[in-house]
Amino acid sequence: MNNNLFKNAIALTGGISTGKSTVCNLLKLHGFLIIDADKIAHKLLDINAKKIEEMFGKQYVQDGKVLRKELGKIIFSNEENKLKLEALLHPLIKEEIIKEAKICEEQNKPYFIDIPLFFEKMHYPISKSIVVYTPKNLQIERLHKRDNISKEEALLKISNQMDIEKKKELSTYVIDNSYNLKHLQDEVEKLIGEII
Repeated sequence: MNNNLFKNAIALTGGISTGKSTVCNLLKLHGFLIIDADKIAHKLLDINAKKIEEMFGKQYVQDGKVLRKELGKIIFSNEENKLKLEALLHPLIKEEIIKEAKICEEQNKPYFIDIPLFFEKMHYPISKSIVVYTPKNLQIERLHKRDNISKEEALLKISNQMDIEKKKELSTYVIDNSYNLKHLQDEVEKLIGEII
């Protein structure tokens, strides 16, 4: 893959419910372009609803749309299902990200690619990365409240990803989201000062 393709890209990652979406929204307010791998994945899921039905069963698709919550249950708890879905989606996601990155590169200024599994799975030649960081206990608490699931379920979802402390070590920049929104806004502004 052409390294020049992601010359101005910065990967944005974190864990479930560490606040990546909020950070993306704050960056957008500052005029940055964002490529969102999750949004791309959702779009591709529906485009491939027929394949999902063939792979996992009719009960996961309704009116041509994939029931993501239902599908999530068998993906998070079963490694084989997870790998099957990834084998279908990841190449397609990558293709779409490359397409969007080409457009962003034309502006020749920093932009962000929100890739939840940047360190785990998706191999992109992006040299800089940001981790939106929240300690694990707070992550469990937020996910439990946000998705209205038990703390055990929240922990299972979180343990499907690389430990947040490890991601923190691997990243170029860290945005600390352990406090309130005001603190997060300050962290984002500090980051912008460093990258511009």
